[in-house]
Amino acid sequence: MTVSEIKRDRAPQLVNERETLGGVLDFLRATVVNKVAGLSEEQARSTPVPPSTMTPIGLVKHLAAVERWWFSIDFAVRPVTPPWPDGESFDGFELTGEDTLVSVVEGYLAECEASRAVSRAAELGDPARGEGMAFNLRYALAHMIEETGRHCGHLDLMREVLVGERGQ
Repeated sequence: MTVSEIKRDRAPQLVNERETLGGVLDFLRATVVNKVAGLSEEQARSTPVPPSTMTPIGLVKHLAAVERWWFSIDFAVRPVTPPWPDGESFDGFELTGEDTLVSVVEGYLAECEASRAVSRAAELGDPARGEGMAFNLRYALAHMIEETGRHCGHLDLMREVLVGERGQ
């Protein structure tokens, strides 16, 4: 089973700040999925850009982890399991034997939906509720745009090396 491309809509351009931030982030989230669509398990687990040890599947797993961390844990303090155990590295790139490209993408899409739910339930200026957190929802959205956009560039480079496609 492989991952299929999903519909990717450009963010609306003549809307309010909330719709702009959410639209840009959703466009990038769809781009992440489309960058790994059609890759084989072997390609998804490969490290195509030496000396980096990043893999396409590891990047998607990392993005799922940071979605959960920023929105569900630090901002909303939802009762969810942290994406990495206490004392483990703070990145989420590590894979388990159970991880498949399909399962990791499904997990990523589920975390994105959970993040959207957190965002819908709050105002942009609302502060994070996590202990010691000093940011608001606006900052979390802007940060995730930056984080997801940066990793879309990594995925674009990996896809170009793996299958000869780039862009979009």
